[in-house]
Amino acid sequence: MKREISFKVAIIPLAVMIVVMALTVVVLEQGPHIPLIVGTSVAALVAWRSGYKWKEIEEAMYKGIRLALPAVIIIMLVGLTIGAWIGGGVVATMIYYGLKIITPSLFLVSICVICSIVSLAIGSSWSTMGTIGVAGMGIGLSMGIPAPMIAGAIISGAYFGDKMSPLSDTTNLASGLTNTDLFVHIKHMFYTTIPGLLIALVTYAFLGRNFGKGNVDTANIDQIIGVMQDSFVISPWLLAVPLIVIILVAKKVPAVPALVIGILLGFLSQIIVQGGNVADAVATLQSGFVINTGNEMVDNLFNGGGLDSMMYTVSMTIVAMTFGGILENTGMLSAIVSQILKLAKTAKSLVISTIASCFATNAACSEQYISIVIPSRMFAKAYRDKGLHSKNLSRALEDGGTLTSVFIPWNTCGVFIFGTLGVSAFQYAPYAVLNFIVPIISIIFAITGFSIVKLTETEKLALEKEEHTVLKG
Repeated sequence: MKREISFKVAIIPLAVMIVVMALTVVVLEQGPHIPLIVGTSVAALVAWRSGYKWKEIEEAMYKGIRLALPAVIIIMLVGLTIGAWIGGGVVATMIYYGLKIITPSLFLVSICVICSIVSLAIGSSWSTMGTIGVAGMGIGLSMGIPAPMIAGAIISGAYFGDKMSPLSDTTNLASGLTNTDLFVHIKHMFYTTIPGLLIALVTYAFLGRNFGKGNVDTANIDQIIGVMQDSFVISPWLLAVPLIVIILVAKKVPAVPALVIGILLGFLSQIIVQGGNVADAVATLQSGFVINTGNEMVDNLFNGGGLDSMMYTVSMTIVAMTFGGILENTGMLSAIVSQILKLAKTAKSLVISTIASCFATNAACSEQYISIVIPSRMFAKAYRDKGLHSKNLSRALEDGGTLTSVFIPWNTCGVFIFGTLGVSAFQYAPYAVLNFIVPIISIIFAITGFSIVKLTETEKLALEKEEHTVLKG
């Protein structure tokens, strides 16, 4: 017979997984797959001991995996996009003009702003990082800027746009689940997100001062530009490829068909513009682009992409979601979040508890969508009971859920970034300024009461009437 799983028991799989993860990743310097499998095994054992049958535990894992399937498809398509755009000379062209136009000292600020604009236009941090971000990494590395700094600036920009865009799935999810008007939700996020972006840009300007003209080996950049010109056909017309994808997504074409069109255009560019044959172009899509110029920097920049390069990321996503699936679907996650909810006795602590719960859910379930869905269910009534407007909850969900997902190495976002930009969460975390400063600002505002909006009497009466209608119906 199934029994309710207590907090003390529910925390065991998560605690075991985190300890094993720390030992494996930090001490042994190995990947996070095995710790997640260990955590999944412990979670399954706890569920079985609590009365769940193996069939139910298995179904819980499958539910978790099914939730991640859209992400898996995007991950694979991004791998194909990177391969096609490298092979087609698209990435080389973006890097070439980037090196010609962007000043090294302003690079971190520039790439953050560019990613913000693109992500705001298309509503997708992943698509932004998988296209503009890849080129940005190449430009920054060519200028001698450390990879973690570049990745942090790209992530900050990409997640600003993702969070503030009316086209973003997480933005629509947070507003929809809390029954908050989409544009009311976005407007309320201005209070925490705009200051967060400004702090990030000031930080990147400060960091960038070390990469002024006097500290950059311009001869090295000139050499890289020369090798790229010898290895690829550089043409401004190739910039139309990413531009077409951005326009398609901005026109509300779904991400999958838009990326497929981008892949096709890159594939054709490798054959028509770069003069490659069909067999090479197909091989690039499968196993990535291969180049040997004799210049280590150029070879590192352009050897990669393809479907095979994303299989590590795909397998990690699937393993992580089996763990998260058991925790969510056997009630363990609810037991953990409910314990956090008990600490929320005031309006101030309620917002802080929401952010903490979102972060905990990101760690436990490895998926940012779950970090919005579950806390929204758990906290909605508590916000109403304390007379707080739903836009406080929707903002807290994004501040604590959407943004912090990148700091969990085994979260689908952390895994995607590692697979796309080649930098681990531990490395870029100090430089993803927007992502950690916004939750801090949100907590400060909760403590001071600034921008925490209470329900008016009219709104309270409307909610009571709505609840009464639902109960009666």
